[in-house]
Amino acid sequence: MPPKAPQGKAGKNDAASKAQKSAKEGGGGKAKKKKWSKGKQKEKINAAVFFDKNLYEKLKKDVPNYKLITPSIISERMRCNVTMARRAIKDLEFRGVIRCISKHASQTLYTRALAGAE
Repeated sequence: MPPKAPQGKAGKNDAASKAQKSAKEGGGGKAKKKKWSKGKQKEKINAAVFFDKNLYEKLKKDVPNYKLITPSIISERMRCNVTMARRAIKDLEFRGVIRCISKHASQTLYTRALAGAE
């Protein structure tokens, strides 16, 4: 067992030096509690529920020029809901303006139909 430190003035200096060390290391005082951020949220868009004449004409004109066509892309660019986008894609495919690349239960991929392709 090591010998005990002498009590008195030397013992008080040890306590003072410990206080100085802890102040240097921890910065002193109670740390502030971290606040939670709200997180990033995508702004909600007012999506159209029905095709009006202007929206349908814009869709017929613009969509066949896209390289990649999916319901989500049409929904995002035309500001309509995905159900409407799916119906529009079926219509455009029936007319032969676009053609299917890959059909899957969750996502369908289409591209523009080139004149000499078929």
